[in-house]
Amino acid sequence: MRAKSLVAVAILSSLVLVACGSRAGSTGSTTGASSTASSASNNTASDVGVTPTEIKVGTIAGLSSQFGPDTFSASLYGARAYFKALNAAGGVNGRTVNLDECDDKGSGDENVKCAHKLVDDDKVFALAGVTAFNYAGAQYINSKSVPDIGGQPVGTEYDQYPHLYSIYGSYYPRTGDRPGYNGTLYAGTETYRWLKENLHANVAGVVYYNVAQSQRYAKSIADGLQKEGFTVVQEEINLGAPGWDSAVLDLKRRGVQVVFDAMDDGGNAQLCGAIESQKMPLQAKVATAQGMANNIDQVYSASPNCRNTIYSSSQSANYDDTSIPAVADYQKALQASSPDKVAKENLWMMEGYASAQWLTDAIRSCGVDVTRKCVEAYMTSGKDYDGHGLLISANRTFKALAQPPAQEHNCVNITRWQDSANGGKGGWVSQVKDMNTTCYDVPNLPYSAG
Repeated sequence: MRAKSLVAVAILSSLVLVACGSRAGSTGSTTGASSTASSASNNTASDVGVTPTEIKVGTIAGLSSQFGPDTFSASLYGARAYFKALNAAGGVNGRTVNLDECDDKGSGDENVKCAHKLVDDDKVFALAGVTAFNYAGAQYINSKSVPDIGGQPVGTEYDQYPHLYSIYGSYYPRTGDRPGYNGTLYAGTETYRWLKENLHANVAGVVYYNVAQSQRYAKSIADGLQKEGFTVVQEEINLGAPGWDSAVLDLKRRGVQVVFDAMDDGGNAQLCGAIESQKMPLQAKVATAQGMANNIDQVYSASPNCRNTIYSSSQSANYDDTSIPAVADYQKALQASSPDKVAKENLWMMEGYASAQWLTDAIRSCGVDVTRKCVEAYMTSGKDYDGHGLLISANRTFKALAQPPAQEHNCVNITRWQDSANGGKGGWVSQVKDMNTTCYDVPNLPYSAG
């Protein structure tokens, strides 16, 4: 599961490029936001941000960042949808949850201001649904022992500070010093294993820009592919004078079957356009979990053939698969809370919903005596968490290991974009029977936290 920490590298590499001008089930007895609240008669003001009738929760998102209003706000809309549905059903243990939102504008300085506002001025109990491009306020939030539950690890802060709990879990020491193990993080190779076994592919291409962030992420992909026995063809694109056609012609000549990238949406659109114009046969164009979004049809509007080969790997359920009861609950809550965001939906939105649910389950475990200490005891109990069916449960814990394991048993979910899905509207189609049983014993490879 810790393979998801690699997503931080992917996101930062693609977004830095954009900035340059070119990312075991719950122990609760109820599910989703539909639980009925118990009596509030015994509730007290048991901790900061908690009254007998209300719990104040904060969140941080980049609603007005340089990357646009949607890039770093998806988790917020998911969390908002969950808490709205929860309160409509009576809240948690007799208390409603008031979500206090702060826009950090995608800036480190503004993120610090949000941290102080939420903690010092608004006195929130905890955070949920956080997505921060520059989580500069993380150190302050951690210093005040404010639990941040289920945040999206865009940077490395969730693998560094003990009071921050990533949506993906973490076995790192998280002592507040360097992230991971003295600045080294680890990722598994389960996605590459799945592609090799299910698509019978053995030659992969990795396309990246001639800038450090992109090069670093591309190397981590190439290392994982090679570990799984792929022949890897690497194509470096000059950001100032990109030669898409020549790169694709080389990929085609060398028999590449699947393509990975370390680029932004604009670069991917150009790459897919060249793949289409050069009639390159392709089994899969692989995106990160961040790329699992409803804007696929827009980004790749000029290259429908390439678009329909896009696969995404994740450790969460397919947000389009409403045959999963928890996904159906999420979709219903999102439609009720933010119907205008459905067309812009992505995986982070559902994971923001799961983040709010995770915090709520931790609060529910406390009964009437809701405290930060109790919430963090729930988070560090060592029990796997499946988000009531929204998340792969294996390894989703926060039990620190003295050293990284050489091998992990990792599970993976694979989805594929299909224009024919959802009655021809397009959508993501699950490629595995069960994400909790599509698992592999894979090597755990190191990469630099940067």
